[in-house]
Amino acid sequence: QVQLVESGGGLVQAGGSLRLSCAASGRNFRINAMGWYRQAPGKQRELVARISTGGKTNYADSVKGRFTISRDNAKNTVSLQMNSLKPEDTAVYFCNAEAINSWSLRADDYWGQGTQVTVSS
Repeated sequence: QVQLVESGGGLVQAGGSLRLSCAASGRNFRINAMGWYRQAPGKQRELVARISTGGKTNYADSVKGRFTISRDNAKNTVSLQMNSLKPEDTAVYFCNAEAINSWSLRADDYWGQGTQVTVSS
């Protein structure tokens, strides 16, 4: 099993910044792509940003130019720097990691417990 522990959510005014962090742990796994998703009340979970082990990134159009995803492969951590936050960014943010079992070579998706981000107008 792989555990993902998130930190960094909170309440911020519009135009402000927050930084989310996520650390993955688990034995006999190799972490592949990592990313952040979010889910607002009454809406489906959506991709915010994703990053490969090689550093290739992709972002939702709604956050391009405002959010930056980064990772530390040695520490199996991923971060999301969120600037110029808007009220519509309010959601629960979930860390996601694709992990490959070193024995079976099976790849599975793992999720963090979620952290609330609230942007007030």
